[in-house]
Amino acid sequence: MPADALALALGAAVLHALWNVLLARTRDPQAATAAAFCMAVAIFAPVAAARWRIETGAWKYIAGSAAFELAYGILLVRGRRPNRAASAFGLSIAATIAGYTLIDNTGVTLADPLAYLEAVMIGPALVTAAVVAFRQGAPALRAGFRLETLLIAPLTLAPYALALYALRLAPAAPVAAVRETSVLFVTVLAAVMLKEHVSAWRAAGAGVVVAGVILLVV
Repeated sequence: MPADALALALGAAVLHALWNVLLARTRDPQAATAAAFCMAVAIFAPVAAARWRIETGAWKYIAGSAAFELAYGILLVRGRRPNRAASAFGLSIAATIAGYTLIDNTGVTLADPLAYLEAVMIGPALVTAAVVAFRQGAPALRAGFRLETLLIAPLTLAPYALALYALRLAPAAPVAAVRETSVLFVTVLAAVMLKEHVSAWRAAGAGVVVAGVILLVV
């Protein structure tokens, strides 16, 4: 794996872990996540418009990636699962990430990465917000649009942008694997910022993931 692709994928992993932990600290993480996605799309829009280049063949990949991104977003606004369902919940999220990464691997070759990112995320951001409004009510969604969320919002799409650039430099498998080192960064950040207890099993699990990533990229 080229060093520049590795750096981009690692950067994506760190930022992905950071925004998840920051949103977990908000008053209503579900509403904050939906609001952050919407604000991030608005923030990235001018840059995407200035760099707009999307070939006709890219739209089918954009649609497929958007579907997996929507599934990922809905899983996040559902919040944490009970311990007995934690494994299935984690696997579901992993499957959505793998799905859109494989699609993006080809799609991003047919478009500017930032224009592609914007096109993919508009639909999922709006639908995720609508789901939160339906489940919790419009006032709850509006409450998510806070200064705190606005400051976090760019971080929600920045990792995706870094990953798209990494996919232009390296195959999907190692890029996706390195991105999943975010589990290690989340474990550390959750312990420091959320004061979560990190059990020996959780620490060992994070270590196994990182060891597996190392084996894939070396």
